[in-house]
Amino acid sequence: MDAVEVAVTIPTFRRPEHLIRTLDSIAAQETGRRFAVVVMENEAEKREGATVAAPKFEDGTYQGLLIVAHDRGNCHAYNAGWFTAFTQFPNLKYVCVIDDDEIADPHWIENLCATSERYDCALVGGPQWPVFEGNPEEKWKTHPVFTPHYGETGPVKIIFSSGNLLIRNDVLRTQPQPFMDLQFNFTGGGDADFLRRARDAGFKTGWCQEAPVYETIPESRVTWDWIQKRSLRNGQLSARIAHRRNASKPLGWSKTIAHSLALAGASPLRAALSYARNRSVLNALYPVHIALGRIQSEFGHANEQYRNPTD
Repeated sequence: MDAVEVAVTIPTFRRPEHLIRTLDSIAAQETGRRFAVVVMENEAEKREGATVAAPKFEDGTYQGLLIVAHDRGNCHAYNAGWFTAFTQFPNLKYVCVIDDDEIADPHWIENLCATSERYDCALVGGPQWPVFEGNPEEKWKTHPVFTPHYGETGPVKIIFSSGNLLIRNDVLRTQPQPFMDLQFNFTGGGDADFLRRARDAGFKTGWCQEAPVYETIPESRVTWDWIQKRSLRNGQLSARIAHRRNASKPLGWSKTIAHSLALAGASPLRAALSYARNRSVLNALYPVHIALGRIQSEFGHANEQYRNPTD
């Protein structure tokens, strides 16, 4: 435990087969850094992931810890894993985060850590390249919900997701707990909220294009209905996070509303420009969906896509 400098945290919920694929990709990492894995099982009853992974922890195939986050919800799982990592490994420098539907590049850990050190960034994200199951429509593969936000390594303004993330230990030691706000447990967005709060606290953020993970996208997610719901949800979360950040500022509520209305007003033009580029109606509607989602949020609408485990 004392030698571990990198902890890789993996929340899991009812994906036992893919969890093993994810763990195998971590065990195959090419790095001289001492690392360990923390798997956070979030299915407290059947514990399918823990059941298949436990023998490989016991025989030494995987090095690290397997814990059960009894309270359901992705924020509970992340909070439990990150707290375990920085309390159980006394010489921890970094926490790397990957989901149980992703496969890590062999140099993933090394490149994330090297980027953090090179640019003095406490938070580093990387691309989540989609691997589509089935035969989805080609034009939807490039929808913004599936494409990385950046394309070059270096400092960036903000990171939006924990699906491929490095967190330097000083972030976890100084940020208030729980790290992820439990109001985002089933809507998603707890990671984006955490990352914005860390940035507001002065921590620098960066991007490592050379540290990809490969995310399995089931056919059920490459449909008009799912993509539209996810796009609207992204807008809802954007407004909720903005209200939280602006709550203590003068006229903060009004400024967030004004921003939402401005996005709504600009969205038809942005949609038209997008359609002219890629000729996809669904892709072009993304800025419209974001704006509508923000307006929906003002009326209390919150799409809990993660409450249904099949989503």
